Amino acid sequence: MSNFGITLVEDPAENQPRLLVDLPAAELVEHAIRRNEGRMASNGALVIETGERTGRSPNDRFIVDTPDVHDKIAWGAVNRPLSVESYEAIKAGIVDYLNERDVFVTRGMAGADRNHTRRLLVACERASQALFIKQMLARPLAREIARTGEPDFCVLAAPGYQCDPAIKGLNSSAAVVINFQERVILVAGTGYSGEIKKSIFSVMNYLLPVEDDVLPMHCSASMDPVTHETAVFFGLSGTGKTTLSANPTRLLIGDDEHGWSDMGIFNIEGGCYAKCEGLDAFHEPEIFNAVRFGAICENVVLDENRKPNYDDISITHNTRVAYPVEHIPNAWTKGMGTTPSVVLFLTCDAFGVLPPISRLTADAAMYHFVTGFTAKIPGTEVGVTEPTPTFSSLFGEPFMPLDPMVYAKMLGERIADGRTRVYLVNTGWIGGGYGVGHRIELAYTRALVARALDGTIEDSEFVHDDIFNVDIPTTCHGVPDGILVPRQYWQSTARYDEAAHNLAVMFEENFEKKYSHLPESVKAAGPHAQVHADARHRGRGLLGLRH
Repeated sequence: MSNFGITLVEDPAENQPRLLVDLPAAELVEHAIRRNEGRMASNGALVIETGERTGRSPNDRFIVDTPDVHDKIAWGAVNRPLSVESYEAIKAGIVDYLNERDVFVTRGMAGADRNHTRRLLVACERASQALFIKQMLARPLAREIARTGEPDFCVLAAPGYQCDPAIKGLNSSAAVVINFQERVILVAGTGYSGEIKKSIFSVMNYLLPVEDDVLPMHCSASMDPVTHETAVFFGLSGTGKTTLSANPTRLLIGDDEHGWSDMGIFNIEGGCYAKCEGLDAFHEPEIFNAVRFGAICENVVLDENRKPNYDDISITHNTRVAYPVEHIPNAWTKGMGTTPSVVLFLTCDAFGVLPPISRLTADAAMYHFVTGFTAKIPGTEVGVTEPTPTFSSLFGEPFMPLDPMVYAKMLGERIADGRTRVYLVNTGWIGGGYGVGHRIELAYTRALVARALDGTIEDSEFVHDDIFNVDIPTTCHGVPDGILVPRQYWQSTARYDEAAHNLAVMFEENFEKKYSHLPESVKAAGPHAQVHADARHRGRGLLGLRH
């Protein structure tokens, strides 16, 4: 680590800070408790509090503007440029800070497919964050990451270090900085471990398309244990990727980050990072039982007996648990699978007008992939306290450094042959918008997804929704017929019509603003607000629906 100015060694003189390298999980737990970083819960998990920042801080995320990436990065509100001079100032401060204390080093890998793996070295101020990243990264064999080997990327994580806000370009004392030229990530001023995870993901989202011709995806993935057919679930935080992929009838490949190569799909990680709010053994038994020794919980409240209270969100809505994928009994630990048979776009519709499931054409799949409509869920970002409708390109815009069309084109090429069925799944509100309707029951979403995966949903009769331009099944085993067509489930069809029209307008305005250069066939496959006005003019009884 001398290249980065860290002068610590593994066997220093007495009472001097030291470098602690590749400690086992149990030892990291011991260090974390001894250092008062957290407490052990009754189920054996380590429980910590992240401090003031309990979610990602998108305004404090930067990419260093160097010549090799200047013309490739999609600069803007998501990918904020930072000068080399500012980066050097932040790095120097972090290095000086880390040299004065023990540093926990974890070496791992991103990418289960060894043809597309990147070796990582993560240096953490806190033992608890070292445990987090140890459980999240793909775990290499000892021979795969010899101590003399140079990592492909390094991460320096110093949550206790406060950056000087006067440094040009910074917005606060926190900073998450990616330098592709130097191959370094800096994470300072925030104890939220998700910043480390998502920074590594952002790096892979640049390297895989540019260097490997691999499509990186913000998705979970699972496999049929008999046929080995795979499915991927796209979606932003809170839409159900982790929950829906943790299915006892299927093998879990991974819960959040994957690559799609010519050979199939592969997990980028080796762990899962699940939301804990409302977690219980009945609805999500796989995740509930994964919270045990070796797992690390963030901002989960413990009762007097140190039993986790997952309903207590007094610290944040964004309570989390990280655990190795092996904690899921049906995990496919090889982390690789065949080309997906099914793609599901998960969206949390806070307006309550999108159907619980609908079928997409190839052009419609491209449309919804680039627009990425959903609602931000409370707690996942600083300042989000209620569901907020948003468009996030690729269902993961905060983590995508390149122009969205780079990723969209790659997806389009992969589904063009028609072998992959694509569905849009609304895991949000039905019967009305936020505050009026209710969030769809998880059991119903599971049933819809199961029928999409096994193909039997195609046996249903479908109706076409002219406003949202999707095909809706009218029946599905295990789901009440009445909720499948949203307009029929609202108490007031007039209010539904108005809400549907308003959302369709949002889709159109967003598309025209960002993606007007896309092919006309893709634009035509999206929602059409004008249908509402035309139907009202004709006095049509069942707005926008036809067999």
